[in-house]
Amino acid sequence: MASRELGPGERRFSPASVGADAALLVWFVFSLFPLVWMVLLALKTDAEQISTYFAFTPTLENFATVLSDEGTRLTSVDFTQAILTSVLQCVGAVVVSLVIGLPAAYAAGRWQYRGSNDVMFTILSFRFAPELMVIVPLFVIYNQLGLFDTNVGMIWVLQLVTMPLIVWILRSYFQDMPAELEQAALLDGYTRRRAFVMVALPLVRPGIAAAALLAFIFAWNNYVFPLILTGSQHTPVTVAVTRFLGGGGQAYYNLTAAAALIAALPPLLVALSIQRYLVRGLSFGAVKA
Repeated sequence: MASRELGPGERRFSPASVGADAALLVWFVFSLFPLVWMVLLALKTDAEQISTYFAFTPTLENFATVLSDEGTRLTSVDFTQAILTSVLQCVGAVVVSLVIGLPAAYAAGRWQYRGSNDVMFTILSFRFAPELMVIVPLFVIYNQLGLFDTNVGMIWVLQLVTMPLIVWILRSYFQDMPAELEQAALLDGYTRRRAFVMVALPLVRPGIAAAALLAFIFAWNNYVFPLILTGSQHTPVTVAVTRFLGGGGQAYYNLTAAAALIAALPPLLVALSIQRYLVRGLSFGAVKA
């Protein structure tokens, strides 16, 4: 008996495809469970936070407590101020990384010389180095230079995290960009610097948005550096979240979950605001003409 021809949107089922779909479903549920668990925990009261039952009366009181004076009393950290501090430090680190990393990525993508790959690998190796390996020397240096518990000190150390990422991502964009466009600009009398600013940068703008967002997320999620290099004055949100685990001599798991959900909002809002550029940036250069 001849098999029926599949219509648009239909596909032929087989044990292999069913197994793949089942494995994908299991992976999806496994990946989503921590987020669902955290949301449920954030909606529980202090008396219910240890309970494993799903039947409970949800409350938004934990979110209000985290952002109120009560949360400040429990952790000795103003959570709202911690969010603003993280925004300042992460945006500052991304801006510094872009100012230095854009010309570096352009040069790495346009000019090849003996040892250029070694230089790029050296830049990337800063991402390989464990943070614990350099945290003690940084702590000593920061204390001697007066950079401990300052926004300037955190911006400087965070750009060491984000700079290699930006250089490596944007290098590929500049490599995929046709060099003839810049050569035409040079023939029209543009200097190399003006051709870079007026021709190259607008073409890789989606890539800049994608690289900046990824760098912002890396900086936002960093925990070890701010834990050691900041005190009570410029505590970022990643450190402030963990203060609820021992606030007032008690572990408030529901408040910790609520604080973590609030802390996840800024990167999410940034990603949604530049979604159009992000999609184009992540796919730029994926297919060469």
